Amino acid sequence: MGSESGATLEEPAWESGAVVRVLPAVAARKLNKVPFVEMAEGRLQGVVSSGSDISRVYVASVTAGTHGLSCSTNNNRPCGGLNQGWGTCKHLDSLIEEAVLQYGQDRVARFLRVEVPEGSRIVHCLTGTRDPAPAAAVFSRFLRHLTYLELPGSAMPIPELHWFPAGVDH
Repeated sequence: MGSESGATLEEPAWESGAVVRVLPAVAARKLNKVPFVEMAEGRLQGVVSSGSDISRVYVASVTAGTHGLSCSTNNNRPCGGLNQGWGTCKHLDSLIEEAVLQYGQDRVARFLRVEVPEGSRIVHCLTGTRDPAPAAAVFSRFLRHLTYLELPGSAMPIPELHWFPAGVDH
């Protein structure tokens, strides 16, 4: 193998590699409260721990553009607090708050396509109503991520994680 990386003069070498550059979190997150948050499938979505039952979690999401709000338990029971006269529920509030810590308010607002006035919070600018979204895929991805935490430490590659960013110093 030669020393060619496949990158052009205009393209950084890491862009043609098999790894993805990862942006560090904007601030430390409370993983026990919101262990999983992602901007995927046209939604800000994630898993939020129940405040009253340690064995219950909620899958909450906000659809980009329409701001459709969804929140249900891991066994598909709708959240009782969503759209009860005050808009979002505490699970959606926590999800958005943790997403802002992870990705930054500007990035989350751009993704959701919402204008946020200076000094305001994203949650106060959402105009959507209840719009149930599929929770099973989000919860399944969260459980899959948890299995990676159980793997023993190893320097050997894990085939299904070939896409996962690993120690790239760029």
